[in-house]
This record gives sequence, structure tokens and C-alpha cells, in this order.
Amino acid sequence: MYKLVQSHNKKVVEMLAGENIDWQFIPPHSPHFGGLWEAVVKLVKQHLRRVVGDSVLNFEEMCTLLAQIEALLNSRPLCASSDSDLDPLTPSRFLIGRPYTAIPEPSFLETPINRLGRWDLLQNMMQGFWQRWQPDYLTSLQQRPKWREAKRDFEVGDLVILKEPNLPPSQWLLERVTEVHPGEDGHVRVVTLRTKRGTFMRPVTKLALLPCPEIPSAVAAC
Repeated sequence: MYKLVQSHNKKVVEMLAGENIDWQFIPPHSPHFGGLWEAVVKLVKQHLRRVVGDSVLNFEEMCTLLAQIEALLNSRPLCASSDSDLDPLTPSRFLIGRPYTAIPEPSFLETPINRLGRWDLLQNMMQGFWQRWQPDYLTSLQQRPKWREAKRDFEVGDLVILKEPNLPPSQWLLERVTEVHPGEDGHVRVVTLRTKRGTFMRPVTKLALLPCPEIPSAVAAC
């Protein structure tokens, strides 16, 4: 990217100036300077190698697959946007101003590769990426190291993601905690959830808690 900007410096600078974009580059061969975004890039590369495998994709096919994977990443919930609704903040809200939506596609994961057309093959890869990446992301939200440091229990009003297998790509089950059920030790083991489908109980092991944004106490608090 640095060489691209340098070789087309004038045009790029004029375009970026019009969009109020200021490029700041990290040193070459130092991805650890990138922090969180480089960690996401590393994870994408790992899963991308697994789903593409030995398949040979042309330029248009690779661009299509990467664009679909980008959309999946930008659909991930980051934190609760308020203490009342079920719509979280996602990267797509900052990029396009609304949640990411996709046309449902049939699953091609069980179809032999030699029976797939080129478009179906790309959907197979995208769906395989989703099946690998989505559990990893939920696990990163659900980390609970034992005997090291205390973690707060689930509370009424928390926005959580329900861990359900076989969800289609870019679909997240967002639920709001309406009641907590502590165990004999006083820690919450089961909660009651409010969803668009009604209310039901789930163990906390099936839930990933979304970070709660800092909201002034005069307005609201999660």
C-alpha cells in the first residue's frame, strides 16, 4: 500500500484530501505495530488458507470472496448501542451507516466440490470461513480464566450473543437479559432472555457478553 501511494502520490493525495482521510503507515515488516487490526488480518489469513486450500481462483473470484469475507467481519457485533434495543454497534454501521444485510444462499458445505459451479464454489468457501471464524469470535468474547481474576456476573439489561450452531453467514442472535438466576454460591448460572421470538432461559455458557459502552449516568447505564 505504501508503494501504491508513493507511485500515485499526487492523485491519491488529492482524493484523500477531498475525503478528509489522513494515511499513517506503520514501519515495513512490523505488523505488531498494527495491534488489533493486524490480529484480525492474521486470523482471516489462517481461515482463508483453510477454505481455499488447493483451489485456483482468478482475480475476480478472489476479489468476490474477499469482499464477502469483509462483509462477514464487518457484521460482527462490537458492543451494545443502548440499554433497550437489540441492535448492537457493528463496523458496518460506521462504514455504510446501517447493519449489513445479505441475500440468503443455500448451504453448499455438504456438496462435493466437483459438483459445484464457480459461484457455488465461492459460496462454499465463504460459508466454510463463517463456520470457522464465527465460533472463534464468540469464544474471544466469552473468555473466563479460572482462579485468576474475578469476572462480573451477567446483569439485567446486558446485551448478549446466543451461541447457536449452523447459523447462516452474517446472522447473529442478539438477546437482552431480563432476569438472572444465581446459584447457591451467589454467581449467575442461568438467565432469562428477551428476544424477537419471545422469552426463554439459557445457561451463561451458551452466551457471549458484548462489551457495554460507557454511557453517562444521567442518560443510561448498562
